[in-house]
Amino acid sequence: MVEKYYQMLLILKYQFMKNMDGVVPEIASRNHIEAISRVTTKALETARLNFQDIDVIAPTYGPGLVGALLVGLSYAKALSYALNKPLVGVNHIQGHIAANYITYTKLEPPFICVMMSGGNTQIVNVKDYTNFEVLGKTRDDAIRRGI
Repeated sequence: MVEKYYQMLLILKYQFMKNMDGVVPEIASRNHIEAISRVTTKALETARLNFQDIDVIAPTYGPGLVGALLVGLSYAKALSYALNKPLVGVNHIQGHIAANYITYTKLEPPFICVMMSGGNTQIVNVKDYTNFEVLGKTRDDAIRRGI
């Protein structure tokens, strides 16, 4: 259920990005501010969970768009404090790679991964669940635009 909700959000996000010809950092940050509480609440409702069911707050600490990261980190810190839950930072790129284990439950390292997120594109040798070697990377979205 949560996955379908996120798929819907991604479709809306990519339609917006297509109209703007990519990510506009200031707009992304403002959208994060406007949506973060609503998206969090909806995700919990969809999963039939509440804040007390959460064991750990795990925000992305980077790399990424600074404004959007600050919004997420600030929200996560506030939740962590209010709920008295531990705060554990997650590397944005490693989080994208690890998300594949949810979709592809039989996926196990080692494998080669092409990861594209905003202005970060990387080819990564995933040696183990926590051992990554970046084989190549760009700081633009040229690969995304070519697909």
